[in-house]
Amino acid sequence: MPLPALDTSAAFLALRQHRDIAATWTLRDLFAENPNRFKEFSVTAGGLFLDYSKNRLNRQTVALLCALARERGVEARRAAMFAGAKINNTENRAVLHTALRAPRGAVLEIDGQDINRDVHAVLDRIKAFSDRVRSGEWRGHTGEAITDIVNIGIGGSDLGPEMVCRALRSFAHPRLSLHFVANVDGHDLDAVLSSLNPATTLFIIASKTFTTAETMQNAGSARNWFLQSAAIEALPQHFVAVSTNTKAVTAFGIDAANMFPFWDWVGGRYSIWSAIGLSVALAIGAERFGEFLAGAHAMDEHFRSAPLEQNMPALLGLIGVWHRNFFATTSISIAPYHQDLSQFADYLQQLEMESNGKRVTRNGAPLHYESCPAVWGNVGTNGQHAYFQLLHQGTDVIPVDFIAALKATHRLPGHQAALLANCFAQSEAFMRGKTSDEVREDLQAQQLPPAEIEALLPHKTFPGNRPSNTILMDSLSPGNLGALIALYEHKTFVQGVIWDVNSFDQWGVELGKVLAKNIHVELTGDAHQQEHDSSTNGLIAMAKAAL
Repeated sequence: MPLPALDTSAAFLALRQHRDIAATWTLRDLFAENPNRFKEFSVTAGGLFLDYSKNRLNRQTVALLCALARERGVEARRAAMFAGAKINNTENRAVLHTALRAPRGAVLEIDGQDINRDVHAVLDRIKAFSDRVRSGEWRGHTGEAITDIVNIGIGGSDLGPEMVCRALRSFAHPRLSLHFVANVDGHDLDAVLSSLNPATTLFIIASKTFTTAETMQNAGSARNWFLQSAAIEALPQHFVAVSTNTKAVTAFGIDAANMFPFWDWVGGRYSIWSAIGLSVALAIGAERFGEFLAGAHAMDEHFRSAPLEQNMPALLGLIGVWHRNFFATTSISIAPYHQDLSQFADYLQQLEMESNGKRVTRNGAPLHYESCPAVWGNVGTNGQHAYFQLLHQGTDVIPVDFIAALKATHRLPGHQAALLANCFAQSEAFMRGKTSDEVREDLQAQQLPPAEIEALLPHKTFPGNRPSNTILMDSLSPGNLGALIALYEHKTFVQGVIWDVNSFDQWGVELGKVLAKNIHVELTGDAHQQEHDSSTNGLIAMAKAAL
């Protein structure tokens, strides 16, 4: 039975009334009134700590948001997802990225298949292969050990592995350098190939169907580059595949024994836990890849069992709904205070915006309320000297997620304390702001003339009352990173259920692909130019003249 529209539901209307009261609150006052606020509005799970006290909410807000989640069926849909129900209704598929990180022996069957056995069979193959490459047993056609690994994919087959390999670089094999190519723009592949030795390079072609246009164009060019210095018989020693299309893989020249499969119940942006993570296992080793999976599983178990009021992913998702649907925020900024998480915001862009950037419900009815906000950001101290100005004093209120590790994985003295000081100071500054009276007092202490003080006051006043979450971990370990990614996966799930959208399809990606195929034929062949608008016609004509 379809849910009633979100904005007409009883819990939503109760929150709307509560919002009118909450809009009068200031974060300064909320902290002054409740000395236990930090303890009361924080939660620990899977090696992570979430402080959500710097949001405009109180106990009643949390209770009302959890009531909304129950009214929208979050708990039932959560159970259905973990049980393997086909909750991706537009593609009639189960959604089982959680099964990819379940321990060996977990019981789950889908359509008569033992999912856990299948998953661990692939993990065993990944371990055996990565062990051979890392030990130097696997060698190229000249007998030399592999030194460089190039992952060619796009979307989830690129963003996840690259982000994780960069984040866990402290754990990487010292001999192996990882490279990632996704863009069909030849400059991307050219920049990577120009520094490599074909004899010591291993390529991973990551495409479930082995037909993804951008990936296969890059794969073909990499193959041609390799064959300029080696015979075709050498291809199997330098190319492996993550795919399900055995026929296409072997036609390319890859040995079917070196094809690592995954399944249609694994969505691209949720696939880092599958064979798509082969590059991660090669970089950090199968044992640490197992720790990465175990960290995600720990968050799964917490999400699956904890009451909503103490459930970290649920709370993170509901706070996002509170901001988006009741305070009209249009974006959220991700601020990791860890250089190795420099691609985490990019990863979350795909995870959240491709999942929940929808304008119709699961049943196809138009939404009459806002769904996913824009997700953006960069590493913290860099952002402070770029766009944090807008976050502090811009006309839009933009919530921020601060992410930090308490301990560094480097040994440089003094840096970690300075980094954390900046992180905590920024969240405090967003919360407190600086009043005109405080500014005036500072300027008077500098003995500035009264007229200059009054002129500077509006420029140096900070409104504050700007919301943020802070997520802390002991260190950026494989397990903690796994938990962090799973946290945001489940946050995205919760919000998708609240908004009644299908978080697991991406039809919006398809239209541009179809049109690009048609235009590509027009640019490269003798095909008659199709009917386009005058702008597109003009751009095609300019390109044909230049190519």
